[in-house]
Amino acid sequence: MTKFLVLWRQKDGVQWPTDPADYLKLLEMQWVAIDGLLKKGEIKEFGWFLDGASGYAMGEGDGAIVFKDVSMFSYFFDFDVSEIIPFEKGRETLRSVLKAQIEALKK
Repeated sequence: MTKFLVLWRQKDGVQWPTDPADYLKLLEMQWVAIDGLLKKGEIKEFGWFLDGASGYAMGEGDGAIVFKDVSMFSYFFDFDVSEIIPFEKGRETLRSVLKAQIEALKK
């Protein structure tokens, strides 16, 4: 299963509600959606950064799932999505690339 790190931040220029009751209503709807993604296992972890306007999510799935999930919130938030390569796989890949470069230089 592919893992992803999603960094999110509130989008500039979005008309957020100024009335606290309306703002809470909007957030409650977003939180219900996030709870659903957590229950389905598409998001494994979700959190805020100290500015209160940005944060992160860790998820699992394929690119289409991540695309669907971030698209649900794309009107309000900007996203940076990164696929995570596990340490063992990254080390194996880099070792292979560097060994191939070493061999190429010997020729």
